[in-house]
Amino acid sequence: MPNAMNPVFDFPENALRELARADVARALQEDVGTGDLTASLIDPARQARARIVAREAAVICGAPWVAATLQQIAPAAQMQWQVQEGQRCMPDQVVLEIAGPARGLLTAERTLLNFLQLLSAVATHTASFVQAVRSVPGNRAQIVDTRKTLPGLRLAQKYAVRTGGGTNNRIGLYDAVLIKENHIAAAGDIASVLQRAAALAPTAKFVEIEVETLAQLQEALVAGASMVLLDNMSLEMMREAVRVNAGRAILEVSGGVNMATVRDIAATGVDRISIGALTKDIKAVDFSMRFMEL
Repeated sequence: MPNAMNPVFDFPENALRELARADVARALQEDVGTGDLTASLIDPARQARARIVAREAAVICGAPWVAATLQQIAPAAQMQWQVQEGQRCMPDQVVLEIAGPARGLLTAERTLLNFLQLLSAVATHTASFVQAVRSVPGNRAQIVDTRKTLPGLRLAQKYAVRTGGGTNNRIGLYDAVLIKENHIAAAGDIASVLQRAAALAPTAKFVEIEVETLAQLQEALVAGASMVLLDNMSLEMMREAVRVNAGRAILEVSGGVNMATVRDIAATGVDRISIGALTKDIKAVDFSMRFMEL
């Protein structure tokens, strides 16, 4: 098997803080605008304590975005996480306690919950797929995300995939080469487009080509492909592709992947399973914030 390529990007603490700060600034401009009219009814001197409660089981994700929201709205607020980033919570469990100015907590409430519910949903969904393939004997497949993300929140969602145990694919069109059916058609053939891609290889995280048939796979391997995406193949075709490949290239599968199919796909012996639903078909985790008596 070739060296299992893991084209991920890291999240250094300072870069993560800056990412969260920028995401939150946009969200607050959208929500608060020129000011929170309703929160202005509250005495500005009043202090409050609040608890954020999970209404369902989830993998917690989004702490940097919660912190950034409070920093921008109520910088004096204090947080105490009861469930840490990447850990699982249970229904009705308190995941975070916050103390600070009542006005600020009320203004920050929806924005911080929006980030927490979205990113926890992505992390939880990813973790379910990761756990599913781990149960397959001899499995080596990584669960991989795609570019099917919410506009403007790609890095946040990819961070959540990582938190859930998944692997990040390319960030965008600029950092890796993924040659798809239309690229092949425009370039002429598989060999021609791979030859042109070779010039980009030193600056790209990876060069991958999509194939739809076993004949195309063989053509790609002969042309020197090191990473091949098997698109919408049957399980029988995937197993044959693994045999034909014989460890020459990293094999990734996409299309038709869900919780009912992912174990069987992993059992074929492929290296990577990419799933757009990790970031696209997401149901927000239910959290609520409740004030406590001082």
